[in-house]
Amino acid sequence: MGSADSKLNFRKAVIQLTTKTQPVEATDDAFWDQFWADTATSVQDVFALVPAAEIRAVREESPSNLATLCYKAVEKLVQGAESGCHSEKEKQVVLNCSRLLTRVLPYIFEDPDWRGFFWSTVPGAGRGGGEEEDENARPLAESLLLAIADLLFCPDFTVQSHRRSTVDSAEDVHSLDSCEYIWEAGVGFAHSPQPNYIHDMNRMELLKLLLTCFSEAMYLPPASEGGSTNPWVQFFCSTENRHALPLFTSLLNTVCAYDPVGYGIPYNHLLFSDYREPLVEEAAQVLIVTLDHDSATSTSPTVDGTTTGTAMDDADPPGPENLFVNYLSRIHREEDFQFILKGIARLLSNPLLQTYLPNSTKKIQFHQELLVLFWKLCDFNKKFLFFVLKSSDVLDILVPILYFLNDARADQSRVGLMHIGVFILLLLSGERNFGVRLNKPYSVRVPMDIPVFTGTHADLLIVVFHKIVTSGHQRLQPLFDCLLTIVVNVSPYLKSLSMVTANKLLHLLEAFSTTWFLFSAAQNHHLVFFLLEVFNNIIQYQFDGNSNLVYAIIRKRSVFHQLANLPTDLPAIHKALQRRRRTLEPLSRTGSQEGASMEGSRPAAPAEPGTLKTSLVATPGIDKLTEKSQVSEDGTLRSLEPEPQQSLAEGSPAKGESSQAWREQRRLSSPSASGQWSPTSDWVLSWKSKLPLQTIMRLLQVLVPQVEKICIDKGLTDESEILRFLQHGTLVGLLPVPHPILIRKYQANSGTAMWFRTYMWGVIYLRNVDPPIWYDTDVKLFEIQRV
Repeated sequence: MGSADSKLNFRKAVIQLTTKTQPVEATDDAFWDQFWADTATSVQDVFALVPAAEIRAVREESPSNLATLCYKAVEKLVQGAESGCHSEKEKQVVLNCSRLLTRVLPYIFEDPDWRGFFWSTVPGAGRGGGEEEDENARPLAESLLLAIADLLFCPDFTVQSHRRSTVDSAEDVHSLDSCEYIWEAGVGFAHSPQPNYIHDMNRMELLKLLLTCFSEAMYLPPASEGGSTNPWVQFFCSTENRHALPLFTSLLNTVCAYDPVGYGIPYNHLLFSDYREPLVEEAAQVLIVTLDHDSATSTSPTVDGTTTGTAMDDADPPGPENLFVNYLSRIHREEDFQFILKGIARLLSNPLLQTYLPNSTKKIQFHQELLVLFWKLCDFNKKFLFFVLKSSDVLDILVPILYFLNDARADQSRVGLMHIGVFILLLLSGERNFGVRLNKPYSVRVPMDIPVFTGTHADLLIVVFHKIVTSGHQRLQPLFDCLLTIVVNVSPYLKSLSMVTANKLLHLLEAFSTTWFLFSAAQNHHLVFFLLEVFNNIIQYQFDGNSNLVYAIIRKRSVFHQLANLPTDLPAIHKALQRRRRTLEPLSRTGSQEGASMEGSRPAAPAEPGTLKTSLVATPGIDKLTEKSQVSEDGTLRSLEPEPQQSLAEGSPAKGESSQAWREQRRLSSPSASGQWSPTSDWVLSWKSKLPLQTIMRLLQVLVPQVEKICIDKGLTDESEILRFLQHGTLVGLLPVPHPILIRKYQANSGTAMWFRTYMWGVIYLRNVDPPIWYDTDVKLFEIQRV
């Protein structure tokens, strides 16, 4: 039968379904088979031939027919999984049912009355035979999920058959050990199967259906406490699914082994269409959704040092019920870590390769999913985190992240990408090794819209952060605290900053310490505290190599004197606020000599008007996101007892401030009649007295007269002579006793778990456009907005 006939017959069946007012019996196979038996329709056809309005109409007007359609489609998938899909016809039925369910499920989820439908058992669904009754009492959702899992390891359908001849009886689905059929070599599996286009396409269709099953989460509003587990994911990742381990491994290996370059030959992708990429994308999306697990509310899967013969560590506490999270947390072999890290770094760097040889490689689009996966790996598997930081390989993750941050900084539709990039860097910056690794010289010249500099990866990080603060869009302001916390965390380990970077840091201090900025919001002064902490750490712990920064501090010494003499009387405060009522520009761009941008770079562009984006829940303040730890003499961290505090929305205690003093400070700044926050003298005094200026003032007191003397004696205006003097100078014994190093380490909490859930599903919603699975359905987890 031709494809046109096939579509026509399918469309007729849909029309019959929508116009029948009487329930159609489940036993009426002649009617139901029209939907899957004789048709060969692509998933795009199914979406075109089953309009949303008609699905909703059946749901409202003849609900029993919609229920029977779903039940019959699931039954066909179960039968396919049982029989092993040997004939072409059976394979076609499975694919047709899979596409139909992918189309219909979102409309079941959007209606609260239908949400329990898949979790109920269908009455009289037993196919006769006493012993089967029990088996058939499964809820429909469970039958569907188990059938999908079986079908994903179905010989000659989704995996290579191991049988030599066709004479041999087909492999028995029930005795099949799916661990021998893992899709790709990598973690826990050494054999790389022959690529097979048909198998990849079939896997992709089934993974699309699986992702659609999991997407019920999109139809529930964001919970204040991220404790709600997704019943679909919970069941699929439980011991009920006998394929959990091989499927987890297949998904992870498929993603990490993917090489979009086309096997190392430039321009190869123009000759061969890459059918692997859609499967890899789908695998990445399914993987991150199965790993959606709130580590703050559950016992975190920690791993002891035992090494076993298997790819997964035999962790002593059994770890979370979710087997995917469990397996992820127990990977422990060096070669497995190497494979994962290399794979993720290769894929994240892919958009950067574009810029050396334009169009030489296929540009992948799923970097946001990869960043979520990398985050999950570091969050759930501490051994992986330490492995990443053990060598300079971490820089292969850092550079692409900085590239994305810089590229997305002006684009309102990519706020989520900015957040996840910054969160990953915050997580890494809590480890001393990250700061140490940043000292490696930066020589890879990825064209980026930033000033040219010669220096280290630390310089790159600070220059990009400066660019985000001074030329990003308004909605990035909540990230400033995070950006500066990262710089504070790494600052004690930075051996030598370039002159470009030193000037950027001082420009930030200048911008953040204008009286207008300090007085215009309750937390703005925190940014000045962070920057002073950066300068203090470098002066106290890395003075020797940092003559550029010391020189920049001396040149800009007036900024520090102004801070020390900050006005605190009300008239002066009001005058400062009058001076800048134009709050459109968050920071002045002046005073920072930009210098030419790198050759070949494109400026960061705003979103095209009309670009769709999804809303995100607010992220917790920096005080909730992090926990303060003090670095002891031997380099170990000691957690500092956190006091109970309010959220950052109300501001948060500066370092060493008790909550009581803090409440006092909140009282001192009064909300004015308009409900707007307004600063008071007592409020300014309460934090001005705590500005950590002693070390810098002492440095200026000692060095400024010496530098001035050199200039007068030698009639100098030349920087190099002064820098040479500063390089050989020392402040040993002249500075206050070094303060202990404070690190603010990321800590898991429900707020970030919820943020990740909304971000991840928003990405998945927007990236699935062909077919547009969730488009125009009533999602509740986020709002779809146009820029």
